[in-house]
Amino acid sequence: MGEHIRSRILDFLEGPSTMGPVPGVPAYHTVVFIPAHPRYPDGEGQPRIAVELLEHSGTTPVPVAFTSLEKLVEALGPAQLWIASSIGPFAEAMRDAGLPKVRLDPAVTPGTVTWRAEELEAYARKVK
Repeated sequence: MGEHIRSRILDFLEGPSTMGPVPGVPAYHTVVFIPAHPRYPDGEGQPRIAVELLEHSGTTPVPVAFTSLEKLVEALGPAQLWIASSIGPFAEAMRDAGLPKVRLDPAVTPGTVTWRAEELEAYARKVK
Protein backbone atom coordinates (compact mmCIF):
# COMPACT_ATOMS: atom_id res chain seq x y z
CA MET A 1 0.00 0.00 0.00
CA GLY A 2 1.14 3.60 -0.19
CA GLU A 3 2.28 3.02 -3.75
CA HIS A 4 1.17 5.65 -6.26
CA ILE A 5 -1.24 4.08 -8.76
CA ARG A 6 -0.34 5.00 -12.34
CA SER A 7 -1.99 4.06 -15.60
CA ARG A 8 0.14 1.76 -17.75
CA ILE A 9 -1.00 3.62 -20.85
CA LEU A 10 1.36 6.43 -19.82
CA ASP A 11 4.28 4.04 -20.36
CA PHE A 12 3.35 3.88 -24.04
CA LEU A 13 2.57 7.57 -24.40
CA GLU A 14 5.72 8.70 -22.63
CA GLY A 15 8.01 6.31 -24.49
CA PRO A 16 10.99 7.50 -26.49
CA SER A 17 10.12 10.22 -28.94
CA THR A 18 11.61 10.62 -32.39
CA MET A 19 10.99 14.36 -32.24
CA GLY A 20 12.33 16.90 -29.83
CA PRO A 21 10.41 19.91 -28.58
CA VAL A 22 9.33 22.38 -31.24
CA PRO A 23 9.63 26.06 -30.27
CA GLY A 24 6.22 27.68 -29.84
CA VAL A 25 4.38 24.34 -29.87
CA PRO A 26 3.12 22.99 -26.55
CA ALA A 27 4.03 19.46 -25.54
CA TYR A 28 1.62 16.75 -26.75
CA HIS A 29 0.15 16.16 -23.28
CA THR A 30 -0.34 19.83 -22.40
CA VAL A 31 -3.83 20.28 -20.96
CA VAL A 32 -6.00 22.81 -22.81
CA PHE A 33 -9.56 24.07 -22.34
CA ILE A 34 -11.84 23.78 -25.35
CA PRO A 35 -15.20 25.50 -25.95
CA ALA A 36 -17.65 22.61 -26.26
CA HIS A 37 -21.05 21.45 -25.14
CA PRO A 38 -23.02 18.19 -24.98
CA ARG A 39 -25.28 17.51 -27.92
CA TYR A 40 -28.16 15.19 -27.20
CA PRO A 41 -29.50 13.01 -30.02
CA ASP A 42 -33.23 13.06 -30.72
CA GLY A 43 -34.90 10.32 -28.72
CA GLU A 44 -32.75 7.96 -26.71
CA GLY A 45 -28.99 7.75 -26.75
CA GLN A 46 -25.82 9.00 -25.21
CA PRO A 47 -24.89 12.65 -25.65
CA ARG A 48 -21.95 13.58 -27.85
CA ILE A 49 -19.50 16.41 -27.35
CA ALA A 50 -19.86 19.25 -29.85
CA VAL A 51 -16.67 21.28 -30.16
CA GLU A 52 -17.48 24.91 -30.84
CA LEU A 53 -15.65 26.57 -33.71
CA LEU A 54 -14.94 30.30 -33.76
CA GLU A 55 -14.70 32.75 -36.63
CA HIS A 56 -11.12 33.61 -37.47
CA SER A 57 -10.34 36.70 -39.52
CA GLY A 58 -13.51 36.28 -41.58
CA THR A 59 -12.44 32.85 -42.84
CA THR A 60 -13.73 29.37 -42.20
CA PRO A 61 -14.52 28.81 -38.51
CA VAL A 62 -11.62 27.16 -36.68
CA PRO A 63 -11.21 24.98 -33.61
CA VAL A 64 -9.70 26.84 -30.66
CA ALA A 65 -8.17 25.90 -27.33
CA PHE A 66 -6.99 27.90 -24.34
CA THR A 67 -3.99 27.18 -22.12
CA SER A 68 -5.92 28.13 -18.99
CA LEU A 69 -9.53 28.21 -17.90
CA GLU A 70 -9.04 31.87 -17.01
CA LYS A 71 -8.10 32.67 -20.62
CA LEU A 72 -11.18 30.84 -21.92
CA VAL A 73 -13.48 32.72 -19.53
CA GLU A 74 -11.80 36.04 -20.33
CA ALA A 75 -12.28 35.45 -24.07
CA LEU A 76 -15.75 33.85 -24.14
CA GLY A 77 -17.44 34.67 -20.86
CA PRO A 78 -18.21 32.80 -17.63
CA ALA A 79 -21.18 30.84 -19.03
CA GLN A 80 -19.09 29.20 -21.77
CA LEU A 81 -19.22 25.43 -21.56
CA TRP A 82 -15.90 23.64 -22.00
CA ILE A 83 -13.99 20.39 -21.87
CA ALA A 84 -10.36 19.77 -20.96
CA SER A 85 -8.11 17.63 -23.13
CA SER A 86 -4.48 17.19 -24.06
CA ILE A 87 -3.57 19.40 -27.01
CA GLY A 88 -2.08 16.53 -29.05
CA PRO A 89 -5.14 14.26 -29.30
CA PHE A 90 -7.42 17.29 -29.74
CA ALA A 91 -5.34 18.68 -32.62
CA GLU A 92 -5.21 15.23 -34.23
CA ALA A 93 -9.00 14.79 -33.95
CA MET A 94 -9.59 18.18 -35.54
CA ARG A 95 -7.13 17.38 -38.34
CA ASP A 96 -8.79 13.98 -38.90
CA ALA A 97 -12.17 15.77 -39.13
CA GLY A 98 -10.77 17.93 -41.95
CA LEU A 99 -10.82 21.14 -39.91
CA PRO A 100 -8.21 23.91 -39.99
CA LYS A 101 -5.36 23.92 -37.47
CA VAL A 102 -6.30 24.57 -33.86
CA ARG A 103 -5.73 28.18 -32.78
CA LEU A 104 -4.21 28.28 -29.31
CA ASP A 105 -5.16 31.23 -27.07
CA PRO A 106 -6.64 33.11 -30.01
CA ALA A 107 -7.31 36.83 -29.96
CA VAL A 108 -11.08 37.01 -29.72
CA THR A 109 -13.03 40.10 -30.73
CA PRO A 110 -14.16 41.91 -27.58
CA GLY A 111 -17.77 41.09 -26.79
CA THR A 112 -17.61 37.66 -28.43
CA VAL A 113 -19.62 35.50 -26.09
CA THR A 114 -20.91 32.16 -27.29
CA TRP A 115 -23.08 31.37 -24.26
CA ARG A 116 -24.94 33.65 -21.88
CA ALA A 117 -26.28 32.55 -18.50
CA GLU A 118 -29.92 32.66 -19.67
CA GLU A 119 -29.09 30.57 -22.78
CA LEU A 120 -27.29 28.03 -20.65
CA GLU A 121 -30.29 27.81 -18.31
CA ALA A 122 -32.69 27.38 -21.25
CA TYR A 123 -30.46 24.69 -22.77
CA ALA A 124 -30.32 22.80 -19.47
CA ARG A 125 -34.13 22.86 -19.18
CA LYS A 126 -34.52 21.67 -22.77
CA VAL A 127 -32.28 18.61 -22.38
CA LYS A 128 -33.60 17.50 -18.96
